[in-house]
Amino acid sequence: MSPSYSDVHRQSIENPEEFWGALAENLHWYKPWEKVLDDSNPPFYRWFTGGVTNTCYNALDRHVDEGRGNQTAVIYDSPVTGTIEKYTFREFRDKVALFAGALQARGVRKGDRVIIYMPMIPEALVAMLACARLGAIHSVVFGGFASHELAVRIDDCKPKVIVSASCGIEHGKIIDYKRLLDFAIELAHFKPEICIIHQREQLKAELNEERDMTWKQALLGVAPAQCVPVESTDPLYILYTSGTTGQPKGIVRDNGGHMVAMQWTMESVYNVKPGEVFWAASDVGWVVGHSYIVYAPLLHGCTTIVFEGKPVGTPDPGTFWRIISEHDVSVLFTAPTAFRAIKKEDPEGNYIRRYNFSKFRTLFLAGERADPDTVRWAEKQLGVPVIDHWWQTETGWAIAANCQGIEPGPVKYGSASKAVPGYEVKVVNEALEELPCGTMGDIVVKLPLPPGTMTSLWRADNRFVESYMRNFPGYYQTSDAGYIDEDGYIYIMSRTDDIINVAGHRLSTGAIEAELCEHPDVAESAVIGVHDDLKGEVPLGFLVLKSGVDTPPELIVKHVIEYVRENIGPVASFKQAVIVKRLPKTRSGKILRSTMRKIANSEAYTMPPTIDDPAILDEIKAALQTIGYAKTS
Repeated sequence: MSPSYSDVHRQSIENPEEFWGALAENLHWYKPWEKVLDDSNPPFYRWFTGGVTNTCYNALDRHVDEGRGNQTAVIYDSPVTGTIEKYTFREFRDKVALFAGALQARGVRKGDRVIIYMPMIPEALVAMLACARLGAIHSVVFGGFASHELAVRIDDCKPKVIVSASCGIEHGKIIDYKRLLDFAIELAHFKPEICIIHQREQLKAELNEERDMTWKQALLGVAPAQCVPVESTDPLYILYTSGTTGQPKGIVRDNGGHMVAMQWTMESVYNVKPGEVFWAASDVGWVVGHSYIVYAPLLHGCTTIVFEGKPVGTPDPGTFWRIISEHDVSVLFTAPTAFRAIKKEDPEGNYIRRYNFSKFRTLFLAGERADPDTVRWAEKQLGVPVIDHWWQTETGWAIAANCQGIEPGPVKYGSASKAVPGYEVKVVNEALEELPCGTMGDIVVKLPLPPGTMTSLWRADNRFVESYMRNFPGYYQTSDAGYIDEDGYIYIMSRTDDIINVAGHRLSTGAIEAELCEHPDVAESAVIGVHDDLKGEVPLGFLVLKSGVDTPPELIVKHVIEYVRENIGPVASFKQAVIVKRLPKTRSGKILRSTMRKIANSEAYTMPPTIDDPAILDEIKAALQTIGYAKTS
């Protein structure tokens, strides 16, 4: 009989050394660890100290050595170029080893940094794993990121080499990556020695003869590189997340703890077996891409999908269903915003019924709160469990989830379910007093955080402590707000800076948004707090409607105001909503509520570097002006 969720979670908290030590035995170590958990210098906890390993060996070579070499490891599906390619573990191991040899020939050694600035093509994964093979530290920057933001990251991590591509393809346009990269290097104080450019057919880049070489040139005459043994605690990668000060924070992930956690989550959280096809519809520029396009599936011996496209428009809202059907996907992991986009374009699910989903069994959502309406729509259309789960760039994997491989529990709409084993989650007030069930407060996680979470910020230990550990001693501050119910289910309602204070009453934007999405014509919503002379702040709603809606806009607004009044109460003081064509989002799908709030309140704001389409902000401003906000001076 399998152990229950409560037994597994209890063991992980009460005896983490035994729990994680047993799981680490499933991976390859050149030298075993001396200590599972080194807690001698809190909050700088270290996992598997003294152990020597290599993440690339465990993700690729190990499977070849153990007889899985002919299984498909990577499927590249690019509707924007009309390309589908498949690589076995042996083929991908050989590609990675050769490119690692190319980096080695250019002087890349253990501990050196390599920036990877690429679209969603197999070469992005090859470059990441090649760095891991050498013990070099990769820092992936989302392809097409603005030059200034790329320059800041170049200066912070000081890469020996930058690996890029001549172009990316977004929104049907060719994006000249090389031009953006050249300008970033011009802006940066630190100059990389070499840039390796993968030339794509859609746009050939001009090269700087003194610094640049093509991917093909880099491979000429080099020998494949062997895996370099590294300490468990050596950094695997740096992943930058936007900082509130404007200076990005370089999240550092280690090798040993990371690979142990990644492999364990595939079976325990996602219930995926080696040999099955797992698809994280994200980008390697984000943490989801690092964890669940590259490392976790390959460590677990699964087939992973590299998707170059969008949920709608490449070419239609049926793209996801085609890929699931064509490649026998067992589990899909994507952002709620992707499903809201599909629901908006195909509210009746007509495209879904064109495809066979015989192997597909679970949908996981994360990145933004999964509103109940979207979850119910997906359940109805797909006929499989839809699991919302919650995690962050800093943690690298889920803090809360309905663990399908341990003991699946009932789905509660609006909840990310219970704390995943390894995490002890509490809801507290500012005095660090634990709050009763159902009371909203700050969500914190008791230290030490489990393996695979961040170990610090790149060369910024003090900032690591100030940003995450200072306000609640002994706990990690998630900066998310919510509550835990009597069954232990966690409800993430908003970021702590998205709490609206209406005449002394603290209200969550997420709770109001859930009511707005209950309206049958609403595909997506966002709520912000706007200044009010009497009450300090009042909520303002933004509504994106489904395609083909013919209900008068003023009637929809009237109805959603009534919904909020009935289900949250007059205390919310929700009296205004505006209909917009789309919401401003980051490239990973997060709605830019803080920027919208500044526009509404006529405050100065800077263009967010992660914004997907800057033109949307002008649309938001124009819509706000029709109801008396976003006044121009």
